[in-house]
Amino acid sequence: MSSYTYFIILFLFPSLLTVCAQNHTYVYHDCPNTTTYSSNSTYSTNLRTLLSSLSSPNASYSTGFQNASSGQDPDRVAGLFLCRGDVSPEVCRSCVAFSVNDSFTRCPNEREAVLYYDECMLRYSHRRILSTLTRSGEADFRKEQRIPSNQLERFSNVLLSTLNQAVTDAVKSSRKFDARKANVTASLTVYGLVQCTPDMTRQDCTTCLQISINQLPIDRVGGSFILPNCNSRFETYPFYNETAVKTPQPPPPPPPVSAPVRPGKGGNSNVLVVPIVVSTIVVVLLLIAGYCFFTKRKKEAYDTAPASDGDEISSADSLQLDYKMIQAATNGFSESNNIGRGGFGEVYKGTFPNGTEVAVKRLSKTSGQGETNFKNEVAVVAKLQHRNLVRLLGFCLEGKERILVYEYVPNKSLDYFLFDPAKESQLDWNHRYKIIGGIARGILYLHQDSRLTIIHRDLKASNILLDTDMNPKVADFGMARIFGMDQTEENTRRIVGTYGYMSPEYAMRGQYSMKSDVYSFGVLVLEIISSKKNSSFIETEGARDLVTYAWRLWRNETPLELVAPVIVRNCQVNKVVRCIHIGLLCVQEDPANRPTLSTIVMMLSSNTVTLPVPKQPKFFTQSRPKKDLLDSEPATKSNSVSWSIDDASITELYPR
Repeated sequence: MSSYTYFIILFLFPSLLTVCAQNHTYVYHDCPNTTTYSSNSTYSTNLRTLLSSLSSPNASYSTGFQNASSGQDPDRVAGLFLCRGDVSPEVCRSCVAFSVNDSFTRCPNEREAVLYYDECMLRYSHRRILSTLTRSGEADFRKEQRIPSNQLERFSNVLLSTLNQAVTDAVKSSRKFDARKANVTASLTVYGLVQCTPDMTRQDCTTCLQISINQLPIDRVGGSFILPNCNSRFETYPFYNETAVKTPQPPPPPPPVSAPVRPGKGGNSNVLVVPIVVSTIVVVLLLIAGYCFFTKRKKEAYDTAPASDGDEISSADSLQLDYKMIQAATNGFSESNNIGRGGFGEVYKGTFPNGTEVAVKRLSKTSGQGETNFKNEVAVVAKLQHRNLVRLLGFCLEGKERILVYEYVPNKSLDYFLFDPAKESQLDWNHRYKIIGGIARGILYLHQDSRLTIIHRDLKASNILLDTDMNPKVADFGMARIFGMDQTEENTRRIVGTYGYMSPEYAMRGQYSMKSDVYSFGVLVLEIISSKKNSSFIETEGARDLVTYAWRLWRNETPLELVAPVIVRNCQVNKVVRCIHIGLLCVQEDPANRPTLSTIVMMLSSNTVTLPVPKQPKFFTQSRPKKDLLDSEPATKSNSVSWSIDDASITELYPR
């Protein structure tokens, strides 16, 4: 081939891709502009080489997945494509070619990008991406139509059961893919699909899919949640190629039992003796096996570290841990391991022999729960799992000791960064916006998406923990249930909360509901935007608290004066103003005028949702709770490493 011909082909490469690739349904893309490259740079050359390799005729379209890299650090670029598990190699190749061509338009100079289409996904980055679980670049989608209320419980149960079965089979398969359907009613069928990139380990794939499924809008007729490493989707119509998917077959029926040929009289004794002997041996072996199994299970329940994510919580006993093991993990509950104090007890950092780091909450000895009830309530709360909730891993009962063991969250609590002038700059606007959305999704799960309706009653900055990626995790939910307090009362004389976050109706009349949490969330949003603490607000322009101050700025059409100086120059003004607007809607005097958490999540995720005009909030002075109540002011130690459980948190749970 002459050099002239080669030049013509290279010049026409993008055009050829456009001609050869059919149009594929674009879903979403994410290309952060934090790091970019110039068109004539070494990185640009390496990227084009990589994309050419991924879209070449020799790529692994039959397996639906391929990864590659090009160049050397610091200009090395790694990439991969993943095709939906039911599409043909031809469709896979066409989609990859289309996405490569599309990437030049959607992400013209970003060093990392992920592009999602209905049939495939394309991803590249200057970082390591292979076999690395990440949550950046995620997106969720939901249909507008809701499932009828009289079918919702049945629908959600069938859907989650179907998807969980699909996950079990997907993680075992080489393609990390499964799709299946199930009948909800005679006229309603649900179709589900789950898939991971095949480079994921079984454990990482399971974790990723659990995150994805937990975010699905199970009250709608369809939805999906996609991440760079996995995705899940469901619809009420067949959206995948059923003929290309192996439908799980039911187990084969047992072979028919034929009647034995009747022997002569001399054979009757043999016919009877053999079954009796065999049956006796089988029963004895089963008894021995059962004894060994339960002995081992009991030992594991008491002598091992907490179970990892994805392990099924079958009973309260499976969560029980040995006291001596916890004592050793915390160095005998030493002062150097103490990382927080609150109304319910003290919190210690612990490390088990297998390296698992945990936060150990040693409850005060005033719990009203008996041993059996305590176990049952811990099991209930431990089953509440969401990526924006701190996970309860286990418990211990030893005499009067009652201990809870939580996952360890390494970046302390939100208040540690938010209200410290030396540290607040670590929370830029993108982090703050992500934290607001994560808190909303976590509380929405407690209010609506879990098996119980859960009212936190003490949502505040110190009860929001931050993981290594600054993702928020709501802490101290379920404590009322575990502590045996006010489990079913909606009107209580016992006001247990935190100064500055309580709604007017709760602080003054003891009335609480899901809208009480909405009020606290509104205060929290205003704090996150302003870096000002409502409970210790310095009087500004006649305003004695943050809510009053925010309302006056809003009324004067100067809401940006509320924004913390460290982020005001690098924030998205429209999103900041929208968040202030949502915060003011949450602190309305009448609970009926406050939006639900599901509406708040929708307001945050879509700019097309029109927000109502906020009314003036009720201004009142909240008195600090008396010292004989369980609440206490923050007393977090300065040497704490990650856990900040300093004020009492009371949560209410109701069966749905």
